[in-house]
Amino acid sequence: MEIRNGVHPEDAKHYTTEKMRKEFLVQGLFQKDEIKLVYSHIDRIITGGIKPVSKKLKLEAGKEIGAEYFLARREMGVINIGGAGTIEVDGEKYDLNSRDGIYVGMGNKEIVFSSADSKKPAKFYLNSAPAHKKYPNKKINIKDAKPQEAGAEENSNKRTIYKYLHPDVLDTCQLLMGMTLLEPQNVWNTMPCHTHDRRMEVYFYFDIEDDNVVWHLTGEPDETRHLVVRNEEAVISPSYSIHSGVGTGNYTFIWGMVGENQTFSDMDHVAMADLK
Repeated sequence: MEIRNGVHPEDAKHYTTEKMRKEFLVQGLFQKDEIKLVYSHIDRIITGGIKPVSKKLKLEAGKEIGAEYFLARREMGVINIGGAGTIEVDGEKYDLNSRDGIYVGMGNKEIVFSSADSKKPAKFYLNSAPAHKKYPNKKINIKDAKPQEAGAEENSNKRTIYKYLHPDVLDTCQLLMGMTLLEPQNVWNTMPCHTHDRRMEVYFYFDIEDDNVVWHLTGEPDETRHLVVRNEEAVISPSYSIHSGVGTGNYTFIWGMVGENQTFSDMDHVAMADLK
């Protein structure tokens, strides 16, 4: 498990490109028969990638969280972006096809991941946050997620936001999670942009074709920076930061949020005239 420390905005404005990428960009999430986890001290969110190919992979606790097992004091959301796979939660099996998700509540001890076909392995993307109460486990197909249409063709940002872990779908302690699908020929997300001091966010970009990239915009509204993001990479976004992006082609992304509330509309909108 890799540890990332918190970053003050007054420090971040002086970062080089290399330093920005080191602190905020998460790469190489899906390695064969490995579990890769990145623990951010920003609201203590854990972002991870799990790719079982030839064996089952068990999610273990480490010194970094100081618990007997991973979900002793945490909750977790998982969305599969690869081939068909299975998650076993204390012996109960949940089959997840591509774009299927699951919420796993606090207190579940044994979490095991596997793929149905080693030639088309599952790719389980996860977010985990501290929790204070146990809520029931629940599988969420994309058809069960709460859709919200946003944007417009004339602004190149027509998209559908699918809310997987959201009060309209199920109960969680604090973790919110969902997936945004951009329509063909649309490349902008979350612009006009916003911040929300009450929550932080992690964006995970995928479905990016070879030789295409996404410019993820970050930083304070009057001190913006950018990160060049490639397929299956994530960006840690502090509460003070905007989180928006534009690609050289179509793409999809998964967002995860933790913080003070679960009010999806709790945003501090930034006027286009105020961006710098």
